[in-house]
Amino acid sequence: MSRPAIIVTGADLAAQALALLEDFHIVYAGKAPTEDDLVALCRTHDPVAIIVRYGKVGAAVMDAAPSLKVISKHGSGTDTIDKVAAKARGIEVVAAVGANAAAVAEQALALLLACAKSVVALDARMHAGHWDKATHKSLELGGRTVGVVGLGAIGLRFAKLADALGMRVLGFDPFAKDLPVYVESVDLATIWRDSDAISLHCPLTDENRGMLGEASLAQCKRGVIVVNTARGGLIDEPALLAAVRSGQVMAAGLDSFAVEPMVAGHPFQGEANFILSPHIGGVTSDAYVNMGVGAAKNLLQVLARTPAPTAA
Repeated sequence: MSRPAIIVTGADLAAQALALLEDFHIVYAGKAPTEDDLVALCRTHDPVAIIVRYGKVGAAVMDAAPSLKVISKHGSGTDTIDKVAAKARGIEVVAAVGANAAAVAEQALALLLACAKSVVALDARMHAGHWDKATHKSLELGGRTVGVVGLGAIGLRFAKLADALGMRVLGFDPFAKDLPVYVESVDLATIWRDSDAISLHCPLTDENRGMLGEASLAQCKRGVIVVNTARGGLIDEPALLAAVRSGQVMAAGLDSFAVEPMVAGHPFQGEANFILSPHIGGVTSDAYVNMGVGAAKNLLQVLARTPAPTAA
């Protein structure tokens, strides 16, 4: 009897994860699978599970896999999976929550520090032969306020790092409970009004799409720093560009964008006060293993409690 198939929407999986899945036939979809690619693979292999790394998994993919029981995210964000379609088909969606928390929180801190300390601009000036000690002043973060939107594993990890810097931490998350003492729970209006820096760590939903836009940016302190390592759709990009150009936002450190990968000619490119990275916050060797193992364990738990199909 052939082994049941698992499709990975990527080109590889950590060896530690593969060891957990040795009873399955692993099929890789490649680094940039399209919906048509995934539909074709599902029709060919009829997988019992899909591990989602790249690309989107919608109803057409699910319908091409009659045996599909679980879609397991290689990471924490499930916005690339049509959860409504999955629920309608009795397919469980699970995520490796927290597996990349340290990696993403550290990237958010790196972007915050790069913005506050002008790391990129000063590096370029130094390499060009300049010495700007007499004219440059950086921003000191100790004693200032950071607003953290989303207090899951990543947001809380970032809040801990910010607290260690001596920052006052405001947090917004309607679902968070038992917050640490250094996180002051507030509403979004307070985040916008009181923060010297804002870091986004929430999932993207229909309700919060474009939450940081013209109106909310106008409510912020002049010279606020914006950091986003979550999902690009949380920010109205034209509004942010205008706010940075006007000085309402001092600098933006971004690891995620409305459309990925970013294409040549994007308005953020060449803007001095944008620090950009290609959605690599969760891409570390440690997180790669943690996310792979988490995704594998999650799908195995679902399959263990799902009855096997009876033979015709």
